[in-house]
Amino acid sequence: MKAAVERVVAALREAGLETAVTEFAESTRTAEEAAAAVGTTVGQIVKSLVFLAGGRPVLALVSGANRLDTAKLAAVAGAPIRRADAETVRAVTGYAIGGVPPMGHATPLPTYLDADLLGYDTVWAAAGTPNAVFPITPMDLERVTGARVVDVAVRSGDG
Repeated sequence: MKAAVERVVAALREAGLETAVTEFAESTRTAEEAAAAVGTTVGQIVKSLVFLAGGRPVLALVSGANRLDTAKLAAVAGAPIRRADAETVRAVTGYAIGGVPPMGHATPLPTYLDADLLGYDTVWAAAGTPNAVFPITPMDLERVTGARVVDVAVRSGDG
C-alpha cells in the first residue's frame, strides 16, 4: 500500500471508521473510470475538487454525475471562486489531482458536500492515489469531513 493511501486509511481510522480501500490496476482518476472499476454508477463517485475562494482554499465534494456550479460555490463560500492549480492542490491537500481524498489533508479545508450525494446508500471516494478508492456512507462522509451540505451542482436540465 502506498504512503498516500496509508495516510487516508489512518485519517479514516482516526475518525472512527474502518473501511476497505481498494487499489486497482486501472485508473480511477475520473468519475467514469472509478465507477467502471467499482461497478457502480457515476453518481456514486465523490469528486474532491479544490478551489480558491478569494485566495483561500476550499474543498467541494461533488457527485460524479454533476458539474460544480462556481457561482453557487461562491455564494456559500462568500468569495469569488477559481480552480486551484495542481501545485496548490498538492500543497494544501498533500495529494495529487486524481487521487485527492475527501479528508486527511495537509491543511484543514472548509468543505462543501453536494446535497445530491445524500441520495445514495454508499458513495466511493479517492483514497490518495489515482487508482485507489474507498466506500463510505454519505452521512459518515459529512461527519468525517465536517462538510456543510449545500447545493453546488449543475444538473442536466439546469440550463
